[in-house]
Amino acid sequence: MTVVISAPVSAPFVPVPLSVQADRFRQALADGAIAVDLRDAASHRRFGALLGAFAVDSAEALDLLSPDSPSALRTATADALWVLVSEDGHDAELLAWHLQARGVIGARFVVGGHRALRERGVSGSVGADALGLYDPR
Repeated sequence: MTVVISAPVSAPFVPVPLSVQADRFRQALADGAIAVDLRDAASHRRFGALLGAFAVDSAEALDLLSPDSPSALRTATADALWVLVSEDGHDAELLAWHLQARGVIGARFVVGGHRALRERGVSGSVGADALGLYDPR
């Protein structure tokens, strides 16, 4: 099979970092980012919850966090600051790319994922507004 492209494929440059190092995770939350835990239930039972994050099934995360999706969370806006956490960081990185391509330029992932956070003893934090994140639109 041959694919023919008639024009070059390009995307605008966005001067926003795509990643957060594990040792800057707490600072990202303090700066207003919302942690999104993409790990499955077995990982939560084995390694514990990421405090202050809301857990989302990784298969549903793109629709829940994209503002133009009919099933988007009410906090899913183009200017939302998401810090995505998967077990090793790979799924979160892919999702951050997709969210940024959909215009959510504040989507970032933790390099090394929850594994890197565990190595540094980071478990997250709970803010006063955490419960408001769970109400869907």
